[in-house]
Amino acid sequence: MSTREDIVREYGAELGFDLVGITTAEPFLRDERAAIERVRAGMMDGLHWYTEERVRRANRPKVLLEGAQSVISLAISYNTGPPADDGNEPRGKIARYAWGDDYHDVIKKRLRQFCDGLEARLGEPVRTRIFVDDGPMNDRAAAERAGLGWFGKNTNILTPSHGSWVFLAQVVTDIKLKPDTPLKKTCGSCVRCIDACPTGAIVAPYVLDNRKCISFLTIELRGPIPKDLRPLVGDWIFGCDICQDVCPVNKKAAESLEPAFQQRHDFSAPELIPLLELDDEGFRERFRNSPVKRAKRVGLQRNVCVALGNIGDAAAIPALANALESDSPLVRGHAAWALGRIGGHEALASLQTASSRQQQEEVHEEIQDALNQLSEATKA
Repeated sequence: MSTREDIVREYGAELGFDLVGITTAEPFLRDERAAIERVRAGMMDGLHWYTEERVRRANRPKVLLEGAQSVISLAISYNTGPPADDGNEPRGKIARYAWGDDYHDVIKKRLRQFCDGLEARLGEPVRTRIFVDDGPMNDRAAAERAGLGWFGKNTNILTPSHGSWVFLAQVVTDIKLKPDTPLKKTCGSCVRCIDACPTGAIVAPYVLDNRKCISFLTIELRGPIPKDLRPLVGDWIFGCDICQDVCPVNKKAAESLEPAFQQRHDFSAPELIPLLELDDEGFRERFRNSPVKRAKRVGLQRNVCVALGNIGDAAAIPALANALESDSPLVRGHAAWALGRIGGHEALASLQTASSRQQQEEVHEEIQDALNQLSEATKA
């Protein structure tokens, strides 16, 4: 006869979840202390909603659901193979998790189905609250304690079968379930993720300075990317996978068969210049039901400018010159920076023309800095 725990695991697998674990609803006190330390150290600056109060709520399931006794932790892989190589035009990189449909929508729908079906299968009322990286719930702490994986030094959860290429989801419930045992695994002496991070965002094992992370800079940051970090962003325009790409555990990760997360055309390595030319309607259409919409058009085009500047292809100069006329000061400023990086007579002429009629102080400063850079390059 199947136990309650068997029913939970079997039903999760039936709905397409690759991993299902169970833990108690007791607080994640170690993780709470660590997160509060990060907040107080300023490492979460820029995420105004990430407060100490939110951290406390996130690590206390019983606060999130009255009468909570268990947390069902689930994971589904998004490892859909290598990025496409579509040509020689200037192209950027999008983090693997955003190659397919928006995981919030896909997984939340499945979790609702899971909760409804669980009640029918258990034959008793079940109260639940679901989380898919979109509410005050510490997904990684729950996943670790439920035995799904262990913390990597890049702060991601590493699962034995699917690496860190997984979306995490939690169901806090009032039914009492026997908890699973956490895995007794670590990364040992491996520090590949720390060594590979171009911005030095992994400041120590298990410690991430959010302010330096390329994912934060290209997704959550709404203002200008700090100038000293722009060259280090490389050609990433939405998120970053470097610390995951170099991880030995991920080299052996099974591929995802989930249709919703398969690569959309021109998503893993999109052509950059057309993205710079999108208007609001074009952006909404291009990234409908995609996680990329979180960056908003202006944020994405800011990132595209940085990527084009780092790639250094003169073919991008006309598009960047047009971007100097963007309705967004943020895009205009980063276009100026990119032109300064690429250099040449055409870039210089575009910057000089823009300088003569630019009224916005911050943009004017960006243009002057770019002109100064070109002037120094000429002297050299």
